[in-house]
Amino acid sequence: MKSIVAASGLALLLSGAPALAQDVESLPTDEETVFDDNWISIGLGAIYSPSYNGSDDYVFSPVPIVQGQLGTVGISPRPAGVALDFVNDDSEGATISGGISARLNRNRAVQIEDPVVLTYGELDTAFEVGPTIGISFPGVLNQFDSLSVNVDALWDVAGAHDGVIVSPSVTYFTPLSRGMAISLSVGGDYVDDDYADYYYSVPAGGPLAPFRADGGWESVGVNLLTGIDLDGDLANGGLALIVLGGYSRMLGDAKRTPFTSVRGDADQWLGALGIGYTF
Repeated sequence: MKSIVAASGLALLLSGAPALAQDVESLPTDEETVFDDNWISIGLGAIYSPSYNGSDDYVFSPVPIVQGQLGTVGISPRPAGVALDFVNDDSEGATISGGISARLNRNRAVQIEDPVVLTYGELDTAFEVGPTIGISFPGVLNQFDSLSVNVDALWDVAGAHDGVIVSPSVTYFTPLSRGMAISLSVGGDYVDDDYADYYYSVPAGGPLAPFRADGGWESVGVNLLTGIDLDGDLANGGLALIVLGGYSRMLGDAKRTPFTSVRGDADQWLGALGIGYTF
């Protein structure tokens, strides 16, 4: 079962197109798969999302994807980053993951479409690093599904916002057939005062009213991924596609800042399409 879950989880990240669900009990559990030993997936997608957190202007951006297992180290994608799992828990029941997560945060550093927000200048790119820990429970509603809880805690080490962001999430995954799977994730971001001040405070002297932002919940949201392997078999690797749709809601001072409340929108949408290869 574990190899099927791994294969299907990968297909979600690098695969996707809607179709009718099939009986997941028909999936085999005793055959060899590309995921039984070392494996790597690489991919590239395009995401359509707000030009900055809280913006009502939308832009296209490229999204590289990498996932895999090299020896005892698991590699998982993160938005604009990657996580490394060093625990390597291969038990048949609930499994623990733990390691390091890192990402580039380019919020208001590029592609600012709003001319008023742009008068406040582009911010520096933050490089955020910190621990990640999670637990996954297999076989929740059927033989091949899983429910996972994960928390990333990231510190800026590049001297941009110099703050901390904590991102908890809960994800339900299930294959729909041998070549298709879906995943529903709910999560949020909690930020400290330094982070909130850097991205959401408005200095005096500009076209918008001054505003001082404090930390708290920045946003909560939900993402739905639907995936399909291009040869109809999740277990053998090869080419796959991804379709992703998501919604999030800005909260607290991230919602109240004039960058959002006057020039943007608290409702945030995103969509993504990509292709990848597993070997």
